[in-house]
Amino acid sequence: MAGPAPRGRPAAAPPGLLPLLLLLLSAAAIIPRGDGQNLVTEDVTVVEGDVATISCRVKNSDDSVIQLLNPNRQTIYFRDFRPLKDSRFQLVNFSNSELRVSLTNVSISDEGRYFCQLYTDPPQEIYTTITVLVPPRNLVIDIQKEIAVEGEEIELNCTAMASRPATTIRWFKGNKELTGKSEVEQWSDMYTVTSQLLLKVGREDDGVPVICLVDHPAVKDLQTQRYLEVMYKPQVRVSQNYPVQGLTREGEPLELTCAAFGKPQPTDMRWLRVDDEMPQHVVVSGSNLLISNLNKTDNGTYRCEASNAVGKSHADYMLFVYDTTATTEPAVHGFTQLPNSAEELDYGDLSDSRAGEEGAIRSVDHAVVGGVVAVVVFAMLCLLIILGRYFARHKGTYFTHEAKGADDAADADTAIINAEGGQNNSEEKKEYFI
Repeated sequence: MAGPAPRGRPAAAPPGLLPLLLLLLSAAAIIPRGDGQNLVTEDVTVVEGDVATISCRVKNSDDSVIQLLNPNRQTIYFRDFRPLKDSRFQLVNFSNSELRVSLTNVSISDEGRYFCQLYTDPPQEIYTTITVLVPPRNLVIDIQKEIAVEGEEIELNCTAMASRPATTIRWFKGNKELTGKSEVEQWSDMYTVTSQLLLKVGREDDGVPVICLVDHPAVKDLQTQRYLEVMYKPQVRVSQNYPVQGLTREGEPLELTCAAFGKPQPTDMRWLRVDDEMPQHVVVSGSNLLISNLNKTDNGTYRCEASNAVGKSHADYMLFVYDTTATTEPAVHGFTQLPNSAEELDYGDLSDSRAGEEGAIRSVDHAVVGGVVAVVVFAMLCLLIILGRYFARHKGTYFTHEAKGADDAADADTAIINAEGGQNNSEEKKEYFI
């Protein structure tokens, strides 16, 4: 004889009655989710492929039956019994106050509302929502040009495929965040996001990583990067080997060295003298320039030029030869490198030695010429003032007595005879200044 059924488990029902019983229980009065009910549960958010745990809890247990249903309202668990033939659902805990079930290898098809039912009088029901997150399948950066030239604007595109919800893409160049433009495409329940970045590159960007970073609740620290390769014109530097410090005096040697760096590395380097021919006694050996015996005729600007496939740059050294007895340091020191374009302004002055004396000499010459001109102008102004005062004192109208009486004569002959200013009275002629 069979003993009584174990406590907590219902007696076995005939095979044909169990599905009907479950259907009737599921079709009992359904009360919408709301506050003040005896059932408690929480929504679940899970990443695709992970495990979701659903918990149906009773605040004040009275040994009523608890069951869990799927979104299609099929019973997953009735108390601790699983009618649904899906082995991914496993019982984690069962008691009079809780039914806890795990769902392994979650997929998007598992998303939806799951119902907890408590068979009291009246029956109660509450639902929990499972949300499935899908991380991006692939993260790829496409770059418009593998090798760029400084000053060019290149286009980079980062694509995050098949995610849910849509991802947010962020750009970084090194540690600096940049702003891109994103487009979202939806395919069924999945989203593909493409972000475009326009970047103007310079020589300082060579070898710098450009990073595409994804913000998504299903994944952390998902990123990919590409290193920039930028070609640029040479960067030229002239250094003075001898004399190490002090003046470049007549009779002493001068040695200069030119160094150039670029991408690709400069292949052509040469020395020349600006606005004049190179002195015959100057020795140029590769990147070095040597003058063994300085003299005044060596004064001028010496230029080192370097070029590569991108372009040409140069650096200038301004030489001024002092007398052998000179002891005072020049007022201006330093080499001069002039940029070939606006982009090179940040790289134009790369040296730190003596130069510029010729410009100082020219400034002194201009001051002397200006002083001489000022003296000449002042002298001319004084002369004009003196002449003006002289002519002002002698300005007036002069009258004589030579024609006195001629106005009353009948004819010309009589006028000549009667004129008091004739030859007979010439000794009486007088002039008056009015």
